[in-house]
Amino acid sequence: MTYNNDIGALRDLLRCLSEAFGPSGNEGAVRKLVREEIKDAADSLQVDAMGNLIAFKAGDGPEPRMKIMVSAHMDEVGLMITEINKNGTLSFKAPSIDPRMLLAKRLVIGAERVPGIIGAPVPHLQKGDAASRVVGADELFIDIGATDEKGANGKVKVGDFATFATTFTPLSDDPAWPTVRGKAFDDRAGCAALVTLLKGGPYPVDLYGVFTVQEEVGLRGARVAAYRVDPQAAFALEGTICDDLPRPPDEDSTPVTRLGDGPAITLMDRSLIAHPGIIRALREAAEAESIRVQYKAPGLGGTDSGAIHLIRAGIPATAVAAPCRYIHGPAAILNLNDLAATVHLMDATLRRIAPEHITR
Repeated sequence: MTYNNDIGALRDLLRCLSEAFGPSGNEGAVRKLVREEIKDAADSLQVDAMGNLIAFKAGDGPEPRMKIMVSAHMDEVGLMITEINKNGTLSFKAPSIDPRMLLAKRLVIGAERVPGIIGAPVPHLQKGDAASRVVGADELFIDIGATDEKGANGKVKVGDFATFATTFTPLSDDPAWPTVRGKAFDDRAGCAALVTLLKGGPYPVDLYGVFTVQEEVGLRGARVAAYRVDPQAAFALEGTICDDLPRPPDEDSTPVTRLGDGPAITLMDRSLIAHPGIIRALREAAEAESIRVQYKAPGLGGTDSGAIHLIRAGIPATAVAAPCRYIHGPAAILNLNDLAATVHLMDATLRRIAPEHITR
């Protein structure tokens, strides 16, 4: 696989995945896209009761071959309509989204992709503390242009999902800094990397590429999928926090990750402490292939690997991620070189990982 020459294909794949509608619990459109992309590359495809898409790609190494699971979650942060109000506006819940991200954002809602915008009390009419504080999600509403409850009911219903209406946009074509903007890079970036891996190979190991559901609301799909696959080791591919922009002079904290510094390897987060042998396998692959890597600041966030590593008798696991600025917002920024390097690192690791890496 020629990684430097695949940036264009990776960008086009990420565009399709990013613009797909797929909030937690409603990942069908993303699953359909992924399935179409990998149907000729996988030896088998299955969809379980939760909605996880499990792709099997047989290895070409001597038997017994290691069984490796690589996952990426299809869902994105989104909103759920909870009430249709008498004036035609919609009340909603928005788990995992900072309320500061919501004001005046454009949305698409439900199967018909009804356009809407998030409204709030008019600031000109607010006084005192109300004029300066962050407005909570319970005070906001979605306006779809309806005049009353009956008119809104004709377009949407309680229980519909909504996502940000963001168009994928290349920001820079500079080969040294090919950046793009789009929604849901957490985790359509991971999905793009996993699709690319499945199209590559074969590998010496039996590869189970699992596109999971409901990660953003509790790592739910990964639990079910890992129990079914029962791998010997697992990697979660992600789009992760990047906060590398200038800070106030008195703030001396180290960024979680930096854009352009390569894939970020998780040593520890809120959901797991990574298996040392898995980390060694990644480091050996990076050194052998001269791949620049970074390490995500420990203790932050959580990924599907946090659920996977606790299944059955325990599964050695960690996460490998492309840094993304402004994740869980209406638009994120990603460096395609980081994403290509994530694919390269995982390809090299799958070709080198051995039973001794997971032996304590």
